[in-house]
Amino acid sequence: MKIYTVTLTKDEREALGALTSKGKHKSQKVLNALILLGCDEGEYQERRSTNEVMAQVLNISMRKIDRVKKRFVEEGLEVALNGRKGSRIYAKKADGDFEAHLVALSCSEPPEGFARWSLRLLADKVVELEYIDSISHETIRSILKKNEIKPWQRKGWVIPPEQNANTVCEYGNGVGCLQASV
Repeated sequence: MKIYTVTLTKDEREALGALTSKGKHKSQKVLNALILLGCDEGEYQERRSTNEVMAQVLNISMRKIDRVKKRFVEEGLEVALNGRKGSRIYAKKADGDFEAHLVALSCSEPPEGFARWSLRLLADKVVELEYIDSISHETIRSILKKNEIKPWQRKGWVIPPEQNANTVCEYGNGVGCLQASV
């Protein structure tokens, strides 16, 4: 295994010391700063800790220390403290045309034997209709949520048995209600 030597300048040591003792910072950032301060072999280091002692005191693995040292030597202080940004780019599966088909399908009548559309049922149906190659029910949920469509919920009036149409008209806005003849 390649051994990486951490050499900090005086300014870097002061910045790391301030980071570990003041302010609010992410715990991993503070931990990485402590690792770098402990591994420093520069002229401004008063006493250097061994990796074994640091691992025991900070309750971390030796591998973590090696990874932080490697990131510092190869990529610099900022990456060693904060880590790398994710470089993976996800291709968007659903475009506007697919969303329109999905919304139309979710507003249609459910298949025979079902009272309403479920997320998994919608996912299976759009694949069956070849709108898309494959899709998860969670992606279906997020698309429908974005469009504020919830086909698995049913909204409607529930009229208690002791009530009648006049009571419903009093609660509602009265549009379309039939007036009972007195």
